[in-house]
Amino acid sequence: MPTRQILEGINQEDHLVPQAIAKAIDTIELAVEHIADKMKQGGRLFYLGAGTSGRLGVVDASELPPTFGADPNWVVGLIAGGDGAIRTAVEFAEDDKNGAWRDLQSYQPNKGDVILGIAASGTTPYVIGGLQKARQEGISTACIVCNENSPVAKEADFPIEVIVGPEFITGSTRMKAGTAQKLVLNMISTAVMVKLGRVKGNKMVDMQMNNNKLVDRAIRMLMQEIPIDAHQAKALIEQYGSVRKAMENYQA
Repeated sequence: MPTRQILEGINQEDHLVPQAIAKAIDTIELAVEHIADKMKQGGRLFYLGAGTSGRLGVVDASELPPTFGADPNWVVGLIAGGDGAIRTAVEFAEDDKNGAWRDLQSYQPNKGDVILGIAASGTTPYVIGGLQKARQEGISTACIVCNENSPVAKEADFPIEVIVGPEFITGSTRMKAGTAQKLVLNMISTAVMVKLGRVKGNKMVDMQMNNNKLVDRAIRMLMQEIPIDAHQAKALIEQYGSVRKAMENYQA
């Protein structure tokens, strides 16, 4: 194929992803409500996955502390083969059916938590085993898969099935399936954080200000909320360390 045709073909397939997700929103809604309720009571959310799916879970979990000021232990991403597998594939790690539960043990999972498996095929032994053991222990389970009636979905209380169809490159689930998983993870974690009160309006008032861009954003955000100039806003941000605390402690 000419380059243009390759790109247009990929783009045409990508257009199918939001449509597939729309069909799963009912289940996504139920999962979000359940996860938020659990977390309001001190529970945690764990992502389990292998390969691309595992990496997407790790990325989503790692972005919540800087975006929402979430405790790093609230949402945890685990990947088959350990953190080294984020960069380099670990052979046969996804085939270890006991691996996920073993990886979870350092976190002492309990009935207040939710375990969410991510597997495009819905057949990954690492994920199946983790969800099976979680259910045996009375822990709530959910999943994001891209095939219907999969073994992973059978182990989930909230089976989110996003059926995106064949990939542009056959079997390359880093493409449409990966995009679908990323979008659903965005929806779940963002909606949960909103329901936990980690925003004001649609503003990230609890974000971690770990670079100049975010400090500038915090200053502008504070100026929109209270009648002060940039110099005063910067002083409040430096004093309190967050937009929310600066707003709460501001005295005209």
